[in-house]
Amino acid sequence: MSDIYLSRTNQKLSFVRLHLEALDASQVSNSWNRHGLVESYNESVLFHLAGAVHSFLREIAERYRIDPSMIGSVSDLQRQLEQTGQEAPEANELVQLVDSRESWLSRLYRAYDACWSATDGHPQRSDQSQSLSEIHVVQVNPDHSEDPELLAEYRSWFTALDQLVERLRGSMLEW
Repeated sequence: MSDIYLSRTNQKLSFVRLHLEALDASQVSNSWNRHGLVESYNESVLFHLAGAVHSFLREIAERYRIDPSMIGSVSDLQRQLEQTGQEAPEANELVQLVDSRESWLSRLYRAYDACWSATDGHPQRSDQSQSLSEIHVVQVNPDHSEDPELLAEYRSWFTALDQLVERLRGSMLEW
């Protein structure tokens, strides 16, 4: 076993730490591009958190001798385990987290998916006077009033993921 995904998971968790620190610093910055930095770091934290989860799923697959390249989601891992007749308590716990709308992992996935959304969550007005070729920038959080709460939530997701990884790694080693 190469443990390449173990290393990758650790690397992604380290990147999250670095970007949380940068996000924290950008929120108190007085620079002209503060809002751009905050939004950029918000998305990069989500990207690296989702990447850490993804890598950890592949780490679990590797431990159970499943082809990691077949794993892109928790459901993929669960499906591959079922096809090989294996039961993995780690996968079961992750399935429960994904299925619970209020869990940190479910909220993380929704926030990450929102990064790819082209809407700001508000109904769009149809204005016939606007040109379709014009570029319109829509700031999702224009006054950045929610920044401290977002940072606290990201930190809680990071802590939950870090603790989950350590705990599940420990249980995988016992077998």
